[in-house]
Amino acid sequence: MYTQTILFLNHIRYNPPIIQQIKLVFSPDLKYEFCCSAPRMSEPRIISRNGGCLAVIRRGASQIKQELNQDEKCNDDYYMRRCVEVARKAIGCTSPNPMVGCVIVRDGKIVGEGFHPKAGQPHAEVFALRDAGDLAENGIAYVSLEPCNHYGRTPPCTEALIKAKVKKVVVGMVDPNPIVASAGVKRLQDAGIEVIVGVEEELCKSLNETYIHQMLTGRPFVTLRYSMSLSGNLLDRLGENAMGRGEYYSKLLQEYDAVILSSTALANQSVLPVSRELGANQPLTIVLSKSANSQILNPDLTTNAASKVTIITKKELKELENGQEKVQRTLSDGMTFTEILEHCKRKGLCSVLLDLMGDNGDFEDILKEGFDEDLFQKVVVEVLPIWGGSAVKALNFVNMKTRVKNLTSRISGESVIVEGYFC
Repeated sequence: MYTQTILFLNHIRYNPPIIQQIKLVFSPDLKYEFCCSAPRMSEPRIISRNGGCLAVIRRGASQIKQELNQDEKCNDDYYMRRCVEVARKAIGCTSPNPMVGCVIVRDGKIVGEGFHPKAGQPHAEVFALRDAGDLAENGIAYVSLEPCNHYGRTPPCTEALIKAKVKKVVVGMVDPNPIVASAGVKRLQDAGIEVIVGVEEELCKSLNETYIHQMLTGRPFVTLRYSMSLSGNLLDRLGENAMGRGEYYSKLLQEYDAVILSSTALANQSVLPVSRELGANQPLTIVLSKSANSQILNPDLTTNAASKVTIITKKELKELENGQEKVQRTLSDGMTFTEILEHCKRKGLCSVLLDLMGDNGDFEDILKEGFDEDLFQKVVVEVLPIWGGSAVKALNFVNMKTRVKNLTSRISGESVIVEGYFC
């Protein structure tokens, strides 16, 4: 039999982990046979070079069967990526719990999927097992975070997996929660279930970076966001349509439990910045004002607010809900960033977005304390196609040795969004 191997080209129109194992066996009688080690989501097709994809011509059927057994690790990666994809359906809804996805696989096919929708509701494993039904028996459960082994508001997920008689559990990452911390893995192993840990671990960690930080430090995860021009100056604006559904700022607000803004950024607005994503939980809005007079805000902001509004001033901290003002507490020595984060922590908030729109003078003390005390974890910068703007005076004090790692960039409308993590 004549054989030859041709590598895939880019622009594949299927999910790569599914298509990559399709083999085409060429025989003298010109008959073609397809086989696929990943679950077949659709019938395979041969696409020409112009279509951006070529089928793979591999060796004979006996070697194909041998190769399939070697592709188990690749399949584990694929199913774990699917777990993360499913988990993200609950983005912005699970705090203070993590986002978790679970996929049940039997005989090379996905038979059940589930995700944790909200704190207090069943976990991902429970929904996936319900979806799979009797097909979960002798199947493989893929879960992005270690299954819990304790009674909280819901029963242990380990017991649900044991009762369902799955033969194997593949875990993306161990849960940093000290209540869990490998106890779930041990319980499954003690029950005779094979457990693999650390598949697509970095991806699973990035899914719950705010939850992990809160568990390890006891403080909310803080992201600094601002807009700047091409000349490197601060801009008091967002890119066009940035707040529209599906756009970067709308999705960013959805991801955070609270957003801190300057009162000057809201003085002339009638509506607070809100996420326009379907079903999004709106973040708590914290307004900073160096003036003790909260009337600097447009009154319509509090009456039309989609979520709670907290105003922090030199003298007092006031919380407004549905237009009804309530004094929360008094700050004796002015406001500090640490006190604001403690306030968020007491409310059970795991993540805070500090947005430098408006007069950055309101942020000067907050920023200095944040950098001095290493309170910032992430930065998001929107670079607009504009020349000019004002100097970022509030950031002049930042040590030039401050480093940012894992930089990424993407296009959003006419802007470039740059993200990174403070070292």
